[in-house]
Amino acid sequence: MANSTSANLKLTVQATGENSGTWGQITNTNLLILEQAIGGYEAVGVTSGATLVFSNGAISNGKNQILKLTGTITGNVNVTIPDSIEKAYTVENATTGAHTVTFKTTSGSGATWGTTDKGIKFLYSNGTDVIDINADLSASTFQGNITTTTIKSGQIDVLTQNPVRLQDTTGGQYVGLRAPGTVSSSYTLTFPTATGTADQVLVTDGSGNLSFVDNTGGTAWQAVKTTGFTAAAGEGYFCNTTGGAFTMTLPSSPSIGDEISFIDYAGTFDTNNLTIGRNGKNIQGSAADLTVSVERAANTLVFVDNTQGWLLKVK
Repeated sequence: MANSTSANLKLTVQATGENSGTWGQITNTNLLILEQAIGGYEAVGVTSGATLVFSNGAISNGKNQILKLTGTITGNVNVTIPDSIEKAYTVENATTGAHTVTFKTTSGSGATWGTTDKGIKFLYSNGTDVIDINADLSASTFQGNITTTTIKSGQIDVLTQNPVRLQDTTGGQYVGLRAPGTVSSSYTLTFPTATGTADQVLVTDGSGNLSFVDNTGGTAWQAVKTTGFTAAAGEGYFCNTTGGAFTMTLPSSPSIGDEISFIDYAGTFDTNNLTIGRNGKNIQGSAADLTVSVERAANTLVFVDNTQGWLLKVK
């Protein structure tokens, strides 16, 4: 009975009575092929594509467990293995050039790296097609914590404008973050070291460093006021003095740029005045409260410093 060859790794399967005196050499070669399939590594040049070799009874590049595809490619290339091979691979696309690389069987389909994807894929051939395990994992759900010291040299790449999704407590709804469709130049946003305070907003310094600052970009208008109250920075007030004069007291510890707006709601400031209580800070440079007695008066006070205090935007 003659020797035969295994289907996948092309080991020499020795028949009874064959290879007298050379069994040891053939067995050693088979063990080396198994070692290659379990943990072998090889860099394979694929400048114009490549066909991986599966030689009978011999070490050959297609039998390695780990492959690094190298070379400068000037067009889309294919790396092929025979149709009948069933085997797992770890493959790194280390080529240069913005073109696709497809790892496939001779006649079947395969796994493709995009034009700018130079990552690693975990693949297996079922004898007909090459399957991308990475793609299958994209539809999987992981629960619990993932703890690691390094993820792809310290970064996670979410490709082709896919969002990062943060799900709610039930997993039914999510908040997603995604990149814009086109970015002229890559950038990173670095978050502040603390949470900031109520009503602050995030701003950038132009170099990607974010910080929390007071929101002075608009006015938060409040419900109509009919009695005295203490105003807050960034807010606007409709003051109705129909029922009698009252005082709007300014904040005691304002910051530069703080704004407070007010409007005569019912056109009664001329008969029932609105008093602006200075609360220890000057108004228009004077250590005195401001009386507003003009019908339909409307204005905004802006704090500058302890010398001038609150200044009127319109006079």
